[in-house]
Amino acid sequence: NFRIFVCFSECYGFPPHFVFLLATFPLDLTKTRLQMQGEAALARLGDSARESAPYRGMVRTALGIVQEEGFLKLWQGVTPAIYRHIVYSGGRMVTYEHLREVVFGKSEDKHYPLWKSVIGGMMAGVVGQFLANPTDLVKVQMQMEGKRKLEGKPLRFRGVHHAFAKILSEGGIRGLWAGWVPNIQRAALVNMGDLTTYDTVKHYLVLNTPLEDNIMTHGLS
Repeated sequence: NFRIFVCFSECYGFPPHFVFLLATFPLDLTKTRLQMQGEAALARLGDSARESAPYRGMVRTALGIVQEEGFLKLWQGVTPAIYRHIVYSGGRMVTYEHLREVVFGKSEDKHYPLWKSVIGGMMAGVVGQFLANPTDLVKVQMQMEGKRKLEGKPLRFRGVHHAFAKILSEGGIRGLWAGWVPNIQRAALVNMGDLTTYDTVKHYLVLNTPLEDNIMTHGLS
């Protein structure tokens, strides 16, 4: 059953998803470091922070991480990112499939109306991100270790499991969901566009081309 295959691949991180995650993770880390260095510089230097920032731009930031911390530090925090990918993708796709097939249902011509795709996509994003928020939090916290190093402070975490345990001991269960409201708002908008486009394009391809509902159509959509 192709639908089971699609859900399985999304839930458990079909290998190409992991390859893409690993390939693009340094960009995510560099983005976080750029944000952190700006905040740290403003806290220390105020208006003169712009001239004193240690890195400028994505490339120079990445090179600085490699030179000062080592090449593998470009993937610092990748383990919770993988956990997050599994939980988030699995949660949103299972929710979306359930809403589409059971809650909302399709029309008589097997078409899934646009408004249902929009609502289903937003709800799926909310559920997926809410479930994945602890892993998202740990990922960002581990990436923030770079900020502590820039400020000359001791590192807080020895690894991903230690980070989970420390956040849980300091903030309790609720601490793992810190910042969940803006996170689910973003996820709702992202999935509204992502899943709505996917379903609309796939339906168009199935109806107007020789393609069937298979892995090729899934990939093109």
